[in-house]
This record gives sequence, structure tokens and C-alpha cells, in this order.
Amino acid sequence: MARRSKRKAPEQLRKELLEIIVNFEAKLLQDTLRDQVAGLIPAHTTLADLGSSLIPEDVATSAKSRILAYLQKYTHSLVRGEELMVVAGISEYGRRIRELRVQEGWSIVAGNTFRKMIEEGEASPGDVEVSDLTQLKPDTYILLSEECDREAAHRWNSANRIRKSDLSVKDKALAYFRENVGNKISGEEIQYLAPGATEWARRVRELRTEEGWPVSTRNSGFPELPVGFYILEEDRQAPRHDRIIPDLVRVEVLERDSHQCRSCGWSYASKRKGDPRTLLELHHIEHHKDGGANVAENLIALCNVCHDNVHRGRISAEELEDMLQS
Repeated sequence: MARRSKRKAPEQLRKELLEIIVNFEAKLLQDTLRDQVAGLIPAHTTLADLGSSLIPEDVATSAKSRILAYLQKYTHSLVRGEELMVVAGISEYGRRIRELRVQEGWSIVAGNTFRKMIEEGEASPGDVEVSDLTQLKPDTYILLSEECDREAAHRWNSANRIRKSDLSVKDKALAYFRENVGNKISGEEIQYLAPGATEWARRVRELRTEEGWPVSTRNSGFPELPVGFYILEEDRQAPRHDRIIPDLVRVEVLERDSHQCRSCGWSYASKRKGDPRTLLELHHIEHHKDGGANVAENLIALCNVCHDNVHRGRISAEELEDMLQS
């Protein structure tokens, strides 16, 4: 059974640890190997007690709550696993991180998961406080949000079921997104679906760029979405001719149009329950099938309702051009 740390005033524990280390000199000179090892056990336990006592008991009382308190103090910063082991006061800190993530809905991602999102352009190095991408390792962690997601336990059960299926990595990700339309999905959840796979972030990106599923990230045109998350905005694919708009062009158009529908002014910030307007789409003023280019000058941001109205002939190409000029 794992030992529970005994919390005291940090200064008292520091003095006790120092006394143990000073007295250990005699054991190094006289005692057997086994006596030397036994003599270090009190140092090991006292050091664990000191680490767990650094966070006051009125802030956190258990190993798991101390880990959370530490991550919350450094949200969006890269934290090494050794740091969490120290404040937890136990060596099994990894299990506590999983409990925080799976049972309580805290968006804690491993460093290597976040690195995959950066490599695919779905996140940026500046989104977290890290000087070198090589620091993003499996035993480093980032708390992406200060709020927990109460629906996370249900989602993780769903993820566990899909994970065991025989689907491809891409199809597993799509199945999970379609079961959670409109919900924020962390990269850690997607990575969990594909154990051992290294290309999961690329497969998710392909769902948007090649297959037309509106899977968005903060970097691909959904500024309200927290760093490190994906969202399937709607359970439908874009028309085939709209699937090949490069992400850089997509972002350029959305930024030019202030992330608003140029026809009605709708934006994600004004999203309301019951409003049929749910996402922003890009429309070719000169249709792509007619030779229209995938360039910003030929594209306009429209909400899904106004976009449908264009294709129904209720908004003309001339009106769209006027909107761009206004």
C-alpha cells in the first residue's frame, strides 16, 4: 500500500531532513550496504513529506488535489512530471492525473500530445510557455483550461469503446467527433483513441482539409475555442469543391471578415441556443466548378444559413461582391 505523506511545517521538515543527511555521514564510513540503504529511508519519506507540505492544507488535502492546485497555478505552462510527484508526495502521481482527466474532466494533456498538434499547425508554440519543442515529452503536462468539463466521464467511456474497435485512426476520430458534435474535444482524447499511432493529429487535420468535415481548432478559424481543443461544429461534410481551400487561405478570409458572416453579421460570439446559425463557412463568389480560385479575393465568410440562401438563389454573386466592398 502506498504511503501517505505526513504534512508538517516545511521549515520543520527541512531541519529534520538536514539532520538525517548529516547523521548519514557516519553510516557511509562504518555501516554495511543494507544499513546505509535503511538509513536513507527516513530521508526519502521526509523529502516526500516536505514536497507535499509546500501547498497549504487549506488549499489541498490529498495528493490529487495538490496536483490540481499546482497545475492551476501554472495553467498553459509546461509542468514536468517530477514536479507533480514532489507536490503529490507519492510516486503514483500518473494515476492521479488520469483520475483528474477522466473522472473529473480537467483538460490535462501530455506534452507529446500537444507537440503533435503544433506539428500539424493546429496549435502554436507560443500557446504554452515552452522555449523548445523537445521539452514536450510524455512525462510533461499542460492544464489547458481553468474549468473542468462535467461531461468528460461520459465522453471517456465513449472513447474507450471506440478505441477497442477495428476502425482506422481517422475513422475512430470521426466516430468520436460525431458522437460529440459541438463539444470541445481535447487532443488527449483523440490521442487516446489511437494507442501507439503517431499520425493521429494529421488524420484529424485530413478530416477537415480533405474530407470536408468542419473540425476546427483555434488556429484554423475558431478563435473562441481554447488552445489545444478540437470541435466538430456540425454533423455534415462541406460540398466537395469547398474541401480543398488551404487552411492559410481559410484563416486569411476569416480574419479579413472579422470572423463574422458578411451578410448578416453573425459570429461565434453571438451563438445562441435555438439559433439555426451554428458555424461560419467559406463561399466561392465565382464557383470553383466554373474556375473560381481558392484565393481570398474569391472567398467570403458566411454563416451556414446565409450560405444556404446563396445556393438557393436568394443572395446573388453581385450582392456578395458588394458585401466585400463595404
